[in-house]
Amino acid sequence: MYTKITQSGGRRYLQLVEGYRTDAGKVRHRVVANLGRIDDLTPEKLDPLINGLNRVLGRAENTASDLVHDPSLSFGDVFALHELWKDLGFDRAMARALRSGRRQLDVEALVRAMVFNRLCEPDSKLGCLRWLETVAMPAMPETVTHQHLLRTMDALMDHVERVEIELAKQIRPLVDRDLAVVFYDLTTVRIHDEAEVDDDLRAYGMNKEKGGIARQFVLGVVQTADGLPLMHTVHPGNVAETKTLQAMLTTVRQRFPVQRVILVADRGLLSLDNIDALTALADQGGRKLEFILAVPARRYADLIETFRGLAFDEAGLSEASFAGHRLIVAHDPLRAAEQSEKRRARIAELEAMAERMTGKLDAQDAGQSDRGRRASDRGAYSRFTRAVAEAELTRFLRADFTADRFSWSLDEAAIAEAELFDGKLALLTNAPDLTPADAVVRYKALADIERGFRVLKSDIEIAPVHHRLPDRIRAHALICFLALTLYRVMRMRLKAKGHAASPRTALDLLARIQKHTAHAGKRSFHGLSKTTPEQLDLFDALSLPKPA
Repeated sequence: MYTKITQSGGRRYLQLVEGYRTDAGKVRHRVVANLGRIDDLTPEKLDPLINGLNRVLGRAENTASDLVHDPSLSFGDVFALHELWKDLGFDRAMARALRSGRRQLDVEALVRAMVFNRLCEPDSKLGCLRWLETVAMPAMPETVTHQHLLRTMDALMDHVERVEIELAKQIRPLVDRDLAVVFYDLTTVRIHDEAEVDDDLRAYGMNKEKGGIARQFVLGVVQTADGLPLMHTVHPGNVAETKTLQAMLTTVRQRFPVQRVILVADRGLLSLDNIDALTALADQGGRKLEFILAVPARRYADLIETFRGLAFDEAGLSEASFAGHRLIVAHDPLRAAEQSEKRRARIAELEAMAERMTGKLDAQDAGQSDRGRRASDRGAYSRFTRAVAEAELTRFLRADFTADRFSWSLDEAAIAEAELFDGKLALLTNAPDLTPADAVVRYKALADIERGFRVLKSDIEIAPVHHRLPDRIRAHALICFLALTLYRVMRMRLKAKGHAASPRTALDLLARIQKHTAHAGKRSFHGLSKTTPEQLDLFDALSLPKPA
């Protein structure tokens, strides 16, 4: 039985028609009922007929006019992150650390929501609430308010040490127990608001992002050579970098029972006091603690005679000793020539400038030039010294202020000393078995942690921070650190499978998998948009189950 539309007298009619076969086996049809003119058939007239037929067949009363669609929700990205969160055991770690019989909040779910928000669409806590309305977040409470998120951050800080210890337990299986090369660096995080509170973390200091003074806090990150974040530290915005080192190392040794730790850190963290402290820590607990640190340029004056006696092999490597430890120097002749040539060219420009000023002064004194503004020796000194300072060449070019006339001198010995260090990387280490080449490779891998900081500030948008209470700032930093950990694990898995997508690209692509809900009468229907082969490949590369 089926419907048929016929036309008569310029009008269209709807008929209910039944097909049948004659005794001769031929197919015929007959009209069972005329349902009326098409232009007169409204839902109000047809719905009772449709519902009556449904009742006869024992079906629920549904009509096309009752069908209502909810707004589609992004699902693939939060589903993948949720599966990764569970795969790493972060759900169990949070549950153990935040166990409380009196707490009515699902803290683990709300922490997870804030972490995923940093990866999918970073925003403020109010922005996180708006984002939650657009995604189908698995295992979430029905109602989430701004106060719920703030109370969750407070609960994190009430148990922060326990939380970090439990998270470390989940990360430990990913760390090589025989040799863990640990990278450590710090960055500054801009912060909003001028008000002051007790024990304020927000302090004015040199901001690495702005290149000037800003209100900020300092974030330290420890990661493995494979790019896996192990832990983070939060410090006031005016802390000296060197003062953060020893406490960080002690914590790493407590939480990650590796037998040997080789610390790789940037030159800003090196001082003779640090080296002594590192050496003292190396003898504790029967575990080795070694380091590869870059010698800062301010210590190069102590290395002049050492560098003069260095002999480099075919790979451009040489070894000596400094401050009682191995000094490894890598030399790049092409880079050295480039740096020396650039310095010499800039010095030549400044000398040419000085010659022009001297010529003008001489011509003016001889009465050979009376055009334009009159020059003076004092003005020449001022212009020359300012230009030399801006070029950062005061070591090599000096104005002679004791002379009666404008004059200057070039320090060739200082230039020769500077060229002695061009194209060279000087490293200090106490690791006895690392070859010079291995030490250089380990140190150059430190650039990877800088990429992690860029992820924190771009994709995760850790700054600017709008919280003012110290514990809320620390909670924000922990949430962003967890987001960085998920990001890096995604990157490691994609790279291991040879997949070219970045975590950011992967999440954007997976977000196109949407969850749809439609309601027809009292019934609701749920479904997912069709997954593409590219999306399915991402789930395979991430070693995660596909959404059903």
